[in-house]
Amino acid sequence: MGYSVAAGATGRLLFGYDSFGNVCGKKNSPVEGAPLSGQDMTLKKHVFFMNSCNLEVKDVRLSSTVLCVSRCPEEQLDTLEELQLFANTSGSFLCVYSLNSFNYTQNPKADSLCPRLPVPPSKSFPLFNRCIPQTPECYSLFASVLINDVDALHRILSGIMSGRDTILSLCILAFALSLAMMFTFRFITSLLVHIFIALIVVGLLFVCGVLWWLYYDYTNDLSIELDTERENMQCLLGFAVVSTVITAVLLVLIFVLRKRIKLTVELLRVTNKAISHSPFLLFQPLWTFAILLLFWVLWVAVLLSLGTAGAAHVIEGGQVEYKPLLGIRYMWWYHLIGLFWTSEFILACQQMTIAGAVVTCYFNRNKNDPPDRPILSSLTILFCYHQGTVIKGSFLITVARIPRAILMYVYNTLKEKQHGAWSRCVSRCCCCCFWCLDKCLRHLNQNAYTTTAINGTDFCTSAKDALELLYKNSSHFTSVNCFGDFIIFLGKVLVVCFTVFGGLMAFNYHRVLQVWAIPLLLVAFFAYLVAHSFLSVFETVLDALFLCFAVDLETNDGSSEKPYFMDQEVLSFVKRINKLNSARTQRDKNSLTNEEGTELQPL
Repeated sequence: MGYSVAAGATGRLLFGYDSFGNVCGKKNSPVEGAPLSGQDMTLKKHVFFMNSCNLEVKDVRLSSTVLCVSRCPEEQLDTLEELQLFANTSGSFLCVYSLNSFNYTQNPKADSLCPRLPVPPSKSFPLFNRCIPQTPECYSLFASVLINDVDALHRILSGIMSGRDTILSLCILAFALSLAMMFTFRFITSLLVHIFIALIVVGLLFVCGVLWWLYYDYTNDLSIELDTERENMQCLLGFAVVSTVITAVLLVLIFVLRKRIKLTVELLRVTNKAISHSPFLLFQPLWTFAILLLFWVLWVAVLLSLGTAGAAHVIEGGQVEYKPLLGIRYMWWYHLIGLFWTSEFILACQQMTIAGAVVTCYFNRNKNDPPDRPILSSLTILFCYHQGTVIKGSFLITVARIPRAILMYVYNTLKEKQHGAWSRCVSRCCCCCFWCLDKCLRHLNQNAYTTTAINGTDFCTSAKDALELLYKNSSHFTSVNCFGDFIIFLGKVLVVCFTVFGGLMAFNYHRVLQVWAIPLLLVAFFAYLVAHSFLSVFETVLDALFLCFAVDLETNDGSSEKPYFMDQEVLSFVKRINKLNSARTQRDKNSLTNEEGTELQPL
């Protein structure tokens, strides 16, 4: 990070720069050997291409001279006299800086120092602040060269920067939706659960329909000529297929598990009762969200620096070319790993803090006298003793994601090179296996954090103890716990659905000059991350409570010598779960006996 910030120049990407090494809209330092560098461009904020209708790329750089101007010409300029008049009236000089405006019509070299005539009318666009020609012929040629010949990283970064206002608005929307979902779960009722599930079904179907409609609209758009539009169309197809599969799976699960809604409401009420002993747990996601937001801003700033890291080299004509540092440019893969690991570490700290607070309140004999400041106590223990535990847990998730990302890259490469279906199928199967591994590791980490909070042991020992304890008590709590987690997961899906829908509507209006598929993916990832930060309070409390129940039932028997830590209401809920599980087990035994041919006895 430090080296990329020092070697990069984010201003070149944000504001654009001319052929002489000057960043538009800023005061610049001179480059040795370039006499026209080091100029004050504070008032010249727009990038103007002197030959915008005939752009070419030679040796990975544009053949046209680029200037910083204070204003783009909004009308066509046919002669040098009109160029001179435009410069005098608007203060925007469209010829090379070394040529004064009063010499436009007198200097014999004016043809080579001024733009090729006629100069088409242009308009500033927020993509690097470029002056985009408005005539159809020039526009298509200009955009095809400028967009298609910029490398993928720069196109992605330009898409992020040109849609930064939309991305920020969508992040705020995800934040508001996550808050609404958190308070919905806090005051849950059977009616709210039914409304919530109905919204999930409608949202999933609606987003799928919009994605397929947009893909149909793209395929029937005959003006698609740019790589950005083709990439957006391909990404839309991928989004549509994935969302359709996810929608089908979730609808089937909702239909199968619909009869457990009443028990789930009771489960969430027990969870809310545990939260009521430490109500500040609901504010825990706020500081997590703030830290995540700060980290994301830092991460994007470093990514921009990675994209612009390069050294200035003077070429013929006193022009300046920035040669990219290939080593540091490819370090963005390492930077991506840092994004995953640090994000997971921040979320793991929240899980550990909540688990510690729940454990402190649960294992307290006097329920009328709850412990003072359980969250502060849990945070203190976390930072003093258990940093290694959350680092190991978050690292396991990151390690599981790395081969998955590599396999996805291999799959896309094989798909582009049209290799056999067998190799693509193997890579997809491996991706699914690593996805399942990721989910199992997350569940293992959460239980390991809770066991660490109970026993104070290290990560590996806590994970082993948690697995043994859950294996012994799997018949009691697994089904109810899984369905509770499933309802909370549906809350996250609802937040992502509405955020992605807003992003589709917003980005679709700027489909030509930006790759909006990547910003939309970032928005979806951020929306899920924010929703996970808020709703994971209930998920973490729920998982921690079930592990506390298992420890309580394992070490106590309810007698006067070994009373349970849980109160009577929670104990009755646990007994009801055990009764339902016992009845289900008995039905399975009877069904198995009947299948073996045992004669049925009349009642």
